[in-house]
Formats: sequence, structure tokens, C-alpha cells
Amino acid sequence: MFRLNNKVAIVTGGASGIGLAISRLFAQQGAVVHILELNIDQAEREADLINANGGEAYFHKVDVSKQKDVKKVIDKIAKENAIDILVNNAGIAHVGTVESTTEEDLDRIYNVNVKGTYNCLHSVIPYMKDRGGVILNVASIAATVGIPDRFAYSMSKGAVYTMTLQVAKDYLKYNIRSNSISPARVHTPFVDGFLKKTYPGKEKEMFDKLSKTQPIGRMAKPDEIGSLAVYLCSDEAAFITGCDYLIDGGFVKLNN
Repeated sequence: MFRLNNKVAIVTGGASGIGLAISRLFAQQGAVVHILELNIDQAEREADLINANGGEAYFHKVDVSKQKDVKKVIDKIAKENAIDILVNNAGIAHVGTVESTTEEDLDRIYNVNVKGTYNCLHSVIPYMKDRGGVILNVASIAATVGIPDRFAYSMSKGAVYTMTLQVAKDYLKYNIRSNSISPARVHTPFVDGFLKKTYPGKEKEMFDKLSKTQPIGRMAKPDEIGSLAVYLCSDEAAFITGCDYLIDGGFVKLNN
């Protein structure tokens, strides 16, 4: 069950954090993985590791905010193999209220999280229309509940969530499924870097505090998000489309 044998999968931001966990697990389950990353050195290193462990992975330098760059790479991949799966994972974060968020901050978040997702959908879906496929977008609990000081980030993930529903509706007749995942806090290198920069000397204290905002008492592991991604992109999930899956340790439903 949950095999992805011979399926060609594109994972944006697939060389770090949640994206890396998805890339590794997809390859482990038999998919041919194309990692789209801005950091090409990191992408090459992680693709090489996947290949060394018996998987099949390729890397491409792409800035998802630039439509021409995205289209060029997608066209190249599609020319060689049919594309079965697109995981829109690439994203950036921002801390701030509407007052402290500058126009430059908003544009930066929009260009990567919203426009980047659109660019990949816009380029991939035409290739899926003849044979079907799976879209999986990484949204966030911030898309549907208020999170303090996350104005721009929440806006962007709300857009990702609604794009998920719109694609599911518009392309159902082409056998294209579209779903999203909404994690709460996930323990990635980004979290460690954020704590070191923002709370120097208090990293452990703040890590424990942030972990306890999830009722389950800890942050998610990237592999836990990756496992849900594997299921939703597998044939066992063939009856699922137009859904958003909370993977949040009880954050949304149990924080009373």
C-alpha cells in the first residue's frame, strides 16, 4: 500500500525541512522525484543522497516566483516524462501585524507563497489534463485560524488553501485531484535558526514554550508531514479531492 512506483513527482522547496522529508519518502516509495530549489548546492547534495540510497531524484535550480523559470523547468521535465504529482511546498515565513508589515514584506511573501504556487499550477496542470494527476499544496493552520503576528504569512496560506479548492473544482473532470496539508509547528532547521536569531541564550526555553502550544505537547516531525503527503498522493487516496488536512497535534480543535 501507498506505493508511488514509477510516478514522476515534482516537489518545490524539496531539499529542506518538510519538502526534504517529502522528497525522501516519495523516493523511498518508488517515485521519481524532481526537486525544485533556489539553493542548488543543497538540492544537488540531497538528490545525490537519495540516489545513493536506492532512490531516483533530480535537481533543478528554480525561483518559483518567476514564471518563465518555472515554465522552462516544467516543460523540460514533461518532455522527458509525464508528470503525475506536484507538491507545492516552497514557502517563506514572516512575523508581523498589519501595521508592522511593510509593502516590501507583503510583496516578498506574496511572490513566493502565492505567486509561486500559482506559477507551478499554471505550468503543470496543462500536462496533467490528458491523463490525470495529483496536486498537493502545503498550507498551514494559519490559513483558517488566527495566529498572533502572522498577518502576511496567514494571508498567503489562506490563498494556498483556496487555490487548492478552486483547482479541485475546475479540474475534477480531468481526473486531477487537489488537496492541501495544514501543519501546525514542525521542528525543522528553520525553527532552530529562528530561535537562535530571535531568542539568543533562551533557545531551549522558547522551544519548549512553542512546543506546548500544540495540545499533544510537541512539534511535528517533518517525516510525519511527509507520511501524510505520501498517502494523499497515492492511489489509495483516489477518492479524496478538495480537502484540507490538519496535521497539528490538536491545535485547531483542542485549544479551548
